[in-house]
Amino acid sequence: MPNRVESIARPSRDPREIVREGYDRASHAYRADSLELHARSGYAHWLRRIERRLAPGSRVLDLGCGNGLPVARELAKRHRVTGLDLSEVQVRRARRLVPEARYVCADMTHVEFAPKSFDAVTAFFSIINVPLEDQPKLFESIASWLVPGGWLLAVVGKHRRTAIEEDFRGTKGAAMYWSYGSLYEYQRWITGAGFDIVEEGSQPQRSPSGYAVVIARRGSA
Repeated sequence: MPNRVESIARPSRDPREIVREGYDRASHAYRADSLELHARSGYAHWLRRIERRLAPGSRVLDLGCGNGLPVARELAKRHRVTGLDLSEVQVRRARRLVPEARYVCADMTHVEFAPKSFDAVTAFFSIINVPLEDQPKLFESIASWLVPGGWLLAVVGKHRRTAIEEDFRGTKGAAMYWSYGSLYEYQRWITGAGFDIVEEGSQPQRSPSGYAVVIARRGSA
């Protein structure tokens, strides 16, 4: 039976606590300690699209790194990776599974990095756990963390919706908070933060539903 997903206008609990507790409790159900990155998978496809734009040894921030698989692990083969996640359980696992990267356990909307700290930022299915009203400012923060000409790869929503999913990943009692803007809103927020969008797509590929994928470059100013 599929998990119940309830659309909401505003949750009764702090969304960040829902997300933190959800990934703490469902960490192993969400992602095992091993994951083979298939060449035809969505992760592999989009990682290839961003990596071809990066020089070896680039500084990459993986927002919502989870247990480090597969994104931080793949990027750390060629780049200097910092993984950030809200869940202490996920970060502990990432430090064990992908020790080549460094990690920060923090809220991406509150964390502080020095300007121009990174050459690229990846965000696979993580910005959509942030309350929608905080997402425009988050893109501004991401732009400030990037060098001029730095790259952003973000997997975001296509249609506006905020919801809570019960029994997340089949874990009884765990919940997850989702908040999606429309693709038009993401285009506006990203360009408004000083990025030029250079590529768009869908995940799964060629799917009218699912998620939008945006690759954007910070302006040189």
